[in-house]
Amino acid sequence: MKTLNTWSAILMVVVASTAGDVLLANAMQKIGDLGQLRRSKGIFAVVRRVLGNGTFLFGVCFMAAAFFSLLVGLSWGDVSLVAPASASLTFVTNAVAARFFLKENVDRRRWIAAIFVAAGVALLAR
Repeated sequence: MKTLNTWSAILMVVVASTAGDVLLANAMQKIGDLGQLRRSKGIFAVVRRVLGNGTFLFGVCFMAAAFFSLLVGLSWGDVSLVAPASASLTFVTNAVAARFFLKENVDRRRWIAAIFVAAGVALLAR
C-alpha cells in the first residue's frame, strides 16, 4: 500500500507540474518581453500584466499543487525515489506537452534524452 501511495503522489507531482509549466509558458508567451515592458512602462506595469493574466495564476495554482504533492510523496516514500522520479518524469512529460500543446520543436536529441530519463526511472523503481 505504501508503494502505491508513493507512486500516486509521484504521478500527482508529474501531472500538476507539467500542467503548471505548460500554463506558465503559455502565459509568458502571451505577455511578451518583460524587460521591454519594464523599460517602457515600469515595474508595476510588469507586475499588473503578469498577475492580471488568468493563465499565469492558474499555472501557479498547478505548481503549488505539485509542490504539496511532492511533500505528501516525501512523507510516504524515500527521498531517493520520490525526488528523482518526480523530477525526471516531469522532464519527459514536459517534452511531450511542449510538443503537443505549445507546438515547440522538440528535436531528436531531446527525445533521446527523455528515453534515457525514462529508463533511469525504470531502474529506480526496481
